[in-house]
Parts: sequence; structure tokens; C-alpha cells
Amino acid sequence: MLERGWRRQARAQLELPDSGETEERFNLLTPRSACRRCGAPVRAWQNIPVLSYLLLRGRCAACGQRISLRYPLIEVFTAGLSALLAWHFGFGASCAGALLLAWTLLALTVIDLDHQLLPDVLTLPLLWAGLLFNLAWPDAAFTDLRSAVIGAAAGYLLLWSVYHLFRLVTGKEGMGYGDFKLLAALGAWLGWQMLPAVILLSAGVGAVTGIALILLRGRDRQLPIPFGPFLAAAGLIALLWGQPLLHGYRQLAGI
Repeated sequence: MLERGWRRQARAQLELPDSGETEERFNLLTPRSACRRCGAPVRAWQNIPVLSYLLLRGRCAACGQRISLRYPLIEVFTAGLSALLAWHFGFGASCAGALLLAWTLLALTVIDLDHQLLPDVLTLPLLWAGLLFNLAWPDAAFTDLRSAVIGAAAGYLLLWSVYHLFRLVTGKEGMGYGDFKLLAALGAWLGWQMLPAVILLSAGVGAVTGIALILLRGRDRQLPIPFGPFLAAAGLIALLWGQPLLHGYRQLAGI
């Protein structure tokens, strides 16, 4: 969907002539899901999370092509994460906001792992949703509105500054603009107070993962590692246990 939109924008910007071909609709609803190999449409009963994978024994009903295990794994993880959030926050506005945040972070994680891209169509609405959630439901919000606004601005400016400082020193780009927007969105949902914890957790896990990939798999140090999944994981940890973590740190630091 994004690539099709980029092509349309590029043609308009370059003032290229219209090809005259009618572009078929392509969105989350149309066309229906289909097998990557034979193109057979996936029926409704074949699209039930986890259960359909088990009934089909992990293969396409039409051609027998093996279905990637990532589909049921993501479905099981999403269900488990949703249950954890419901148990942690209870049923209400807080749980609804937490689910919206968590599901979007999960989608961004998988997209960034596959394409090293954090799309604006997800990060920017997530940022605005955080601000509006804290405005509309202050009793169920994860922070106050003032902290949310400061968190959105500080989250963006923090990684923006790191990006430009790194480029000034090394002449290379250390991260993408999507990371700025994602941290801004986390600041909008959780408040500026959680940003240090999110940065430390994501940077620590990212550094350990990068070193492990180099040592265990011989990964080229020049190959980029997407930072979005680490920010998303740190954001979820801060959402669930941010306050106890901050309280424990303050006790250790004597603040």
C-alpha cells in the first residue's frame, strides 16, 4: 500500500504522463488475502487466528504451500499480550488505550524488522492518539496532559539531536526519522518522565543484541539494525512497570 502511494506521489512530483491504466483497489479490505504461491483466496474459516493454521496443518488448502509459522506466533503473542494488559489495567478506558498502543507497537515492530521502516501512517496517528487520550480521559490516562505534550516534544527532539550529532561526528546516519516519531508517540502516551527509562532500556537491549549478532552470527558491523523494535519493547515495559521501575531507581539513588 505504501509503495503504491509513493509511486503515485513520484509520478505527480515528476509530472510524468498518466499511464491510462486503472489501478485496482489495494487496501486492508480489498483484495482478499490470498496464497502467495497459487493466488487462491483465503476463505473466512481459513483466516481464524491460530485455529485455522492448526486445521490446515500449516499449509495452503489449495496448493499445499507451507504457511509461515510467523502468523500463528504473532497471533499467539498478540493474544497473550492483550490478556496481560487486560489483567494489569482491568476492563475500562485504560485497558482500551493500552491495547491500542500495544497493537500499534507490535505492527511497527514487525514492519521495521522486515523493511527497516516505521511508517508515518502509524507513528503520527499514534502520537496524536496519545495526546487525545490523555486529554479526553484524564482519569484513565497514563500521565497528565502537560507531561504528555512535553513528552511528545522531548521524545522527538532527543533522538533528532542524537541523529544530527552522530552524523556530524561520523558522517553517517545512525537512525531514521521514524525512530524520532515513535519516541515522540511514546512520550505522548507515557509522559516525559518515562523517556529516560525507555531510552536506557532500548539502547541497552539494542547494544546487547547487536553485539550478540556480531559474535554469534558474524553479522557485518556496517549492516543496520532496526531500532524501532527496541523502542517498542521498552515502551511496553514502561507502560506496564514504568512506575515501579522509577520508584525503585529513586530509592536506590536516594531521591
